[in-house]
Amino acid sequence: MAVRDILIVPDKMLKRVSRRVDKFDDSTLKLAEDLKDTLYSTTGIGVAAPQIGVLKRVIYIDLRDDTEPVLLINPKIIAKYGKEDSIEGCLSYPGFEGVVERPKKVRVNGFNEEGKKVQYSADGLLCKAFCHEIDHLNGIIFLDKAKKIYREDS
Repeated sequence: MAVRDILIVPDKMLKRVSRRVDKFDDSTLKLAEDLKDTLYSTTGIGVAAPQIGVLKRVIYIDLRDDTEPVLLINPKIIAKYGKEDSIEGCLSYPGFEGVVERPKKVRVNGFNEEGKKVQYSADGLLCKAFCHEIDHLNGIIFLDKAKKIYREDS
C-alpha cells in the first residue's frame, strides 16, 4: 500500500495513547498494509501505528527469521513472567540503543486482520518486541524505561 514516514522523538504524537479499533474494515486493512510496507522499508523488527501518525491500537512485528510475522489489533499483555534486561533500539529514536528491563516471557492476546481473536506466548526477542510495540500504543517509548541510553556506534 504505502511506506509512511516514521515519527521521530520528540514528536508529541508518540506520547499519546492510541484508541481501540472497533471496526475491522478496509481502513484497518489499509493501516495494516501500511505498517508492513513501512517496516520492510527499514531494518527494524516492529512498528506500531502511532509511529506512523495513526492513534489506533495496531502493531506489526517481523523478527526477520523463520518465525511468522505478527499483525495484532488491540493487543494486550495478559500475563508477564520474570524480568531481564535487554538492549533495544527504536525506529522513532534512530542511532541510539538502551538497556530496558522487560519480562522474560509474556502472553498477549488481540485480533488478527480478519477480526479473529488470537493469543501468543512469547519469550526472547518476540517477547521484547511485543512489550516495546504495545508500549508505543500506550504513549510510552523505550526512553521512558531505559536504565541507560547510548549511541549505537559507541
